[in-house]
Amino acid sequence: MTNLNSIFSASVSLLNADLSLDIGATIEHALKIEKLGASPAFLGSTSMAQLLEISDKKKLIREIVKHKYQSVLIGTGCNSLGDTKNLIRYSLDQGFKGAFLIMNPSYYNPDDTGVYDFFSGIIKAIPCKIVLYNFSKLAAGYAFSEDVVKKLVNEYGTECFVGMKDSTGNLWDNLKINNFDMMVGSEINLVKNLNLGGAGCISATTQICPSLARQVFNKKDKKDFEKLCTIRRAFDSTKNLVTSVHYFLSLSDSRYERMLPPLTPLSKEKQKNLLNQLKEIGFYPERKAA
Repeated sequence: MTNLNSIFSASVSLLNADLSLDIGATIEHALKIEKLGASPAFLGSTSMAQLLEISDKKKLIREIVKHKYQSVLIGTGCNSLGDTKNLIRYSLDQGFKGAFLIMNPSYYNPDDTGVYDFFSGIIKAIPCKIVLYNFSKLAAGYAFSEDVVKKLVNEYGTECFVGMKDSTGNLWDNLKINNFDMMVGSEINLVKNLNLGGAGCISATTQICPSLARQVFNKKDKKDFEKLCTIRRAFDSTKNLVTSVHYFLSLSDSRYERMLPPLTPLSKEKQKNLLNQLKEIGFYPERKAA
């Protein structure tokens, strides 16, 4: 099941030495952050989903279904409509009961009509629960418009289109649809989103500080929120969330160093700047196991 009123972590993928997906370690990581307060969102942009093999995604989905997460999202969006539908169908066949986080295809620059056709093509073939993923930076510059979201909801209902993750930032504070859950992509907007009636947050950096993120979600304490925002801004300053999150996590476990090409490690200068910003607020990585 998926309760979107929550803190979600855009959970990273861990790799084997041959760069295949390490299913066990990826599940282990998600279980750890869930215990600390952040529900996992698998196979999103932070997980290198567009770089993973479909066969590895299916293996991971099989394992996700076996674990009783309180709330979980699976990213099944691909550039191919057919691959997207196949991953959704596979997940449902495995017994997945939650929602699917889906971005419109990248590379080609679509308009509202094309995006509507893509998502309606999914629902017409396979009725399911979809969280729209609005992230123009990774989606060929396309940002969801209010019109296309309302058209999808009006046509298929909030039983199918249950909410949105807005990482572009053009809709989260002004789009109003009954029973449609709005989630922001950055902790910096979390409290305002909650005050506006939004559901919560899906973020790469909540897996860095899941307990703090959960505390802010529950209590909205000003000092905690300021610390949470400072952590997020430190990672934002690197200009690459994926590599900076992997770097920080690798300080306590070297398995996180592995990434798929064309991703490369964070530069030494950016590593230093990131750690200096975090040290200023007394935030340090866990010690690497001996």
